[in-house]
Amino acid sequence: MDTLTDGPAHKAPADSGVTLAHIMSEHDTNLYGTIHGGVIMKLIDDAAAAAAGRHAGGPAVTVSVDRMTFLLPVHAGDLVSVRACVEYAGRTSMDVGVRATAERWNASGPTAEVATARLTFVAIGENGSPRPVPELRPVTAEDHQRHLHALQRRAGRARQRTAAS
Repeated sequence: MDTLTDGPAHKAPADSGVTLAHIMSEHDTNLYGTIHGGVIMKLIDDAAAAAAGRHAGGPAVTVSVDRMTFLLPVHAGDLVSVRACVEYAGRTSMDVGVRATAERWNASGPTAEVATARLTFVAIGENGSPRPVPELRPVTAEDHQRHLHALQRRAGRARQRTAAS
């Protein structure tokens, strides 16, 4: 499907939001007995890729991880939920915000934010070349706030590239 001719010309962030949930096991632990950061990173990348792919209407690949912050340790037996949402869409690229939370799998109770991340994806066509994506249309106040922050991050990256040149 050609997104610009066959799909919608624009999408709201909620149209492509994704939540993945996974119960952590002993196989996911590191030498310290907590869940290995790489396991959380993969869940974050998987959720972000799904959100970007939904927005693009097809494959999207990770171009960069702008920031990933681990806030609290995760333990075997925790149910980790990873929520990803497109916060900005350019011509072919998308910025995706991700938030990971954890709670015990067998009890309802407090949920703790354990990691956050910002990733950039590019939509690709069948030949592997970048292809256009729908415009992002923020709807809610939170959508507008996330979009504004994404624009500021993009401007900061552009300044860094210019300074490095």
